[in-house]
Amino acid sequence: MPSPELDATDRALLELLRDNARASTAELARRLRLSRTTVQSRIERLERHRVIAGYTVRVPDEVEASLVRAHVMIAVAPKQSVSIELALRRIAEVRVLHSVSGPFDLIAIVAAASIGELDEVLDRIRELEGVERTTSAIVLSTRLSR
Repeated sequence: MPSPELDATDRALLELLRDNARASTAELARRLRLSRTTVQSRIERLERHRVIAGYTVRVPDEVEASLVRAHVMIAVAPKQSVSIELALRRIAEVRVLHSVSGPFDLIAIVAAASIGELDEVLDRIRELEGVERTTSAIVLSTRLSR
């Protein structure tokens, strides 16, 4: 099903949901100056067309400040991307996974409770069949996050 064209109202609705996915339809309608029925039908259309693929919990950086984060660049053997991605999805410490161009195929953003636990996660990633090599960069601080 092709994605629908998003108008200004759709974009405003998506922005409100990004800020608070738990906002009630009545609250969204009030802020958009639309009826609840209109807002509900727009949400249903966006979900049906997979513009809204799901809802999630975002934890503020302050809550996870004690976690050790690393960006792990991963080179994958030919035709192993799908199995590597599935395996990485099962590792809870892998928070984000990007497919990238360049000398590496994937970048995983990993968060662990300690350097020791991070080391264990990195070992698990390196041991996956099809992972040719990894390079890791531990995050020292975040200078900008939007």
